[in-house]
Amino acid sequence: MATDLMRYDLMAQEALRGVIREALIRAAGPEGLPGAHHFYISFKTEGAGVDIDESLRERYPEEMTIVLEHQFWDLHPEEDYFEVTLKFGGIPKYLKVPYSAVNRFHDPSVGFHLQFEPVMQASAGASNNGAAEEPAKLQSAPKKKAKPKKAATPGKAGAQAKAGDGAEVVSLDSFRKK
Repeated sequence: MATDLMRYDLMAQEALRGVIREALIRAAGPEGLPGAHHFYISFKTEGAGVDIDESLRERYPEEMTIVLEHQFWDLHPEEDYFEVTLKFGGIPKYLKVPYSAVNRFHDPSVGFHLQFEPVMQASAGASNNGAAEEPAKLQSAPKKKAKPKKAATPGKAGAQAKAGDGAEVVSLDSFRKK
């Protein structure tokens, strides 16, 4: 197979991150989140351009999941990132998250889920027999899907599930084609 010099994988990933941006623009509007919509957004805390409180970075050194539902403030989606203020332990904290750091976006009210995986560098793509790694997956959940456990209670914008609460952390590597 020929080498993808157009980098369609990067174009597709950018387009799907635009879906997140548009959803946040609507949520930041005067009407707020419509109906039962709410978002779980997971991102790499060490991603380039991520700006979070140092206490949050220490608590979540690799990845963090936030919930935008009832209590969030100052949501400002920009072209390449979004800003929001959420409460952690009752204390408001500012977060700035580039869309490039987001690795999962989920709106459980309609079963919409985007999952982003690292895009291989052009030189690394050759080691995979010329096949580019799939940058993102668009999934539509079945109608009768059980509601996932929240990463935090509404309005407390929380982060990852704690050990012993029935949640399981699974490495993305376990889903990759070998």
